[in-house]
Amino acid sequence: MAESVLNIEGLVKRYGGSVEAVRGIDLDIRAGEVFGFLGPNGAGKSTTIRCVLGLLAPTAGRMTAFGVDLVHDGVAVRKRIAYVPGELRLPERMTGAQLAATIGEMRGGFEVGRQHQLVERLTIDMERPIRSLSTGNRRKIALLLAFASNADLLILDEPTSGLDPLMQREFLVLVREAKARGATTFLSSHVLSEVQHIADRVAVLRSGKVVASGTVDELRRSARQRVEVWFEDQPSVDEFAGIAGLAEVRMDDGRLTAVLTGSVQPLLQCLVKHRVASILVEEPDLEDAFLDLYTAPVTQ
Repeated sequence: MAESVLNIEGLVKRYGGSVEAVRGIDLDIRAGEVFGFLGPNGAGKSTTIRCVLGLLAPTAGRMTAFGVDLVHDGVAVRKRIAYVPGELRLPERMTGAQLAATIGEMRGGFEVGRQHQLVERLTIDMERPIRSLSTGNRRKIALLLAFASNADLLILDEPTSGLDPLMQREFLVLVREAKARGATTFLSSHVLSEVQHIADRVAVLRSGKVVASGTVDELRRSARQRVEVWFEDQPSVDEFAGIAGLAEVRMDDGRLTAVLTGSVQPLLQCLVKHRVASILVEEPDLEDAFLDLYTAPVTQ
């Protein structure tokens, strides 16, 4: 197993002494992986990231990056981390070029060829004042600053917000390139399609708690699948009522419909007793799993 790059243990963040935005989060992000951090607005994603970066003081918990305690010694690893915030506040009076020069100097210098390449790929006018740029173009400048840094850990909070589909696709290419050079990406997003296509593992946050984690395939397998079976004979619906993982079972004129969670094997064992004309089990995607997790009760 790859070494841990970012480790979060028992993270709690309270506001006003009682309101918990984050309720005991445990995460372990490994070297070289793309880790998707999923959840709707208000789930606690940005609060978690701000605690990691030292922008908020956690109420409880321990966080390390590259083995360094982020609460007490976080400054020691800041240059190894690049961050794109969900809510951008860039200096309005600067141009993109001026901001890149300033940030580059603070980080020890951007590689000039790399910066120029990113400007072309992201189609940014670096000479315009930032105050005159659209939301999407401001977002592109933030992405340029992150990917030009060659940081070992990229922390990206809703990084494609405001980007058009072509730039969203280019963003995915940039993340894959960062992974190829060995960088680790912590990607917070509610855009399920982009996470599904690029993440090695994901965690789903709901009401400040991690309600599921694993690979994309593991979460997809946990989702409910729609099942339809057409029979040549006429079995009773009662035969299928007690099958493990099968719910919402209906029989109508030799056609069984249901939803399935988990293995299809118990259903197949029952079906072999009958003459089956055809069977359909829909392949779930990450969105199916995500929606299931958000309709299930939250444990306290």
